[in-house]
Amino acid sequence: MARENVADILCVGTQKAGTSWLHTMCNVHPRTYSFPNRRPVTSTNKEAHFFDWNPYKGVDWYRELLTPQQPDKLSMDFTPEYSLLTRGHIKLCRTLSPSAKVFYIVRDPVARAISALRMHYLWQESSPENMVEIVFDDKFLKIFQEARIVNFSGYVATVSLWREFYPDLHVLNYEDTLTDPREFILGVWEKIGLRHSELGEEKEKLFDEKLKTKVWESKKYKIAPQVIDYLNTVLQPHKEFAQRELGVKFKEQS
Repeated sequence: MARENVADILCVGTQKAGTSWLHTMCNVHPRTYSFPNRRPVTSTNKEAHFFDWNPYKGVDWYRELLTPQQPDKLSMDFTPEYSLLTRGHIKLCRTLSPSAKVFYIVRDPVARAISALRMHYLWQESSPENMVEIVFDDKFLKIFQEARIVNFSGYVATVSLWREFYPDLHVLNYEDTLTDPREFILGVWEKIGLRHSELGEEKEKLFDEKLKTKVWESKKYKIAPQVIDYLNTVLQPHKEFAQRELGVKFKEQS
């Protein structure tokens, strides 16, 4: 019998807001399923990238990738770039996964941008040990555009578009993963229908071990004051708009 959803659990972003940690914690639960790592087609076993990188592979490829051998398991696709999908792609997503639980994590736009910039600078440096300072120059402006900093800061637009097709999309605040990670993940599990009591002794130990682990942390390149000023000028309106429209509060220090 065909599964109702290709992806039972979707996390559509945002980038650099704890999506890898959330995937790791959900993956601890015995009732969830992560597809096999098929890099470079996928990004590890977390991001299928079907709707942005791999639509040419076809729906059957996506379905095969995410179908667990044990039919009662819940399949997951946590691809942050899905926050930038077009209406047509989200409509297709709804067709393929009509009853998926959809999550979207938001983060202070300036703090998120700094983390994203550090990631992109790391990718471009010849050696991870080659520490640099991110200064306001042409290289910064180029990476700022390539990293789609403004696009990823459009939280309200993303939520509005996804809720056209998934009215029950859950908006989460990254800062809650820092203040009380246990309460945060148990709250997510409750929305999915997962229970902590289902873990068992071995999974319980893994849960506690992973709870305070950073899965992917950007290198702490120094940020020049001019860059901070620029990010604040450009992103402050997006921050205030998100706080008004989504009812979130951002207190993270940049």
